[in-house]
Amino acid sequence: MKTRIILIICLITGIAVHLSANEKIYINREVTTHIVMPENIKMVDISTTKIIGNQCTDNIVRIKPYLENDSISSEGYSENELLGTLTIIGERHIAQYDILYTESPKYASTIYNVSYNETQSYINPEVSMPMAEIARYAWAVYGSRRKFNQIVSDKNGIRAYINNIYSIGDYFFLDYTLKNRTRIAYDIEEIRVKLTDKKETKATNSQTIELTPVFSMNNTSKFRKDYRNVLVIPKLTFPEEKVLRLEISENQISGRVVVLTIEYEDILNADGFDSDILDDADYYPYYYIDHSIKR
Repeated sequence: MKTRIILIICLITGIAVHLSANEKIYINREVTTHIVMPENIKMVDISTTKIIGNQCTDNIVRIKPYLENDSISSEGYSENELLGTLTIIGERHIAQYDILYTESPKYASTIYNVSYNETQSYINPEVSMPMAEIARYAWAVYGSRRKFNQIVSDKNGIRAYINNIYSIGDYFFLDYTLKNRTRIAYDIEEIRVKLTDKKETKATNSQTIELTPVFSMNNTSKFRKDYRNVLVIPKLTFPEEKVLRLEISENQISGRVVVLTIEYEDILNADGFDSDILDDADYYPYYYIDHSIKR
């Protein structure tokens, strides 16, 4: 009976140790290790001074072992020595790794891609949808067929139209296309989204509110014939006397400006999220995400 109890205790202890064990990342003094999260990073914690590093982009952390100066030999750390613990807090997931030293540079990780299987989720009220998830939805919308036909602009040799409007979570996904029928390439200077009065007047009480997109899928700044993009804005409602204006201006002194006007009725007809849209949609490659548009 005593032996059985001991075996049960050992089994439980083994399971607990297995569940709490962190994944290992090996580093070396001659190698900079880049750790890539699948979502934006909110905070990084390094438990000891034996590891130095910084966050070099929104979703990448780079680390190296700390040595006082380059003259110190690698004997300062031994093979498989635990230098510390690295904790990375993303938008909705936490990853934690044991950082070990290796004397051989070829065994050190140069790029370590964090898998969601190696993370633990947490509730973050500030983030309703991680940027990587927004990118995947945008990629799926980009590949979907056109359903809208009523929002069209045709001026100065540029034909523009809305393909789709999707309502997903707390965001609207505006899918639009530009077709250049001139011989002059269109240099995009800026893309703006405005909530403005349906009937423009010179009255002082007219009000225009500019909306900041949280994501733009296609960041091409110049096109000759065809251009398609999915712009993501926070979900909103507005009165019928207001309209949503999508403006794409050209980078020229007398540049052309494309305007697509979206009325409240169009917003009401926005498609809700259909899980079928993601059936054939791979994850949008994170390194294509443009972080110049901040959330």
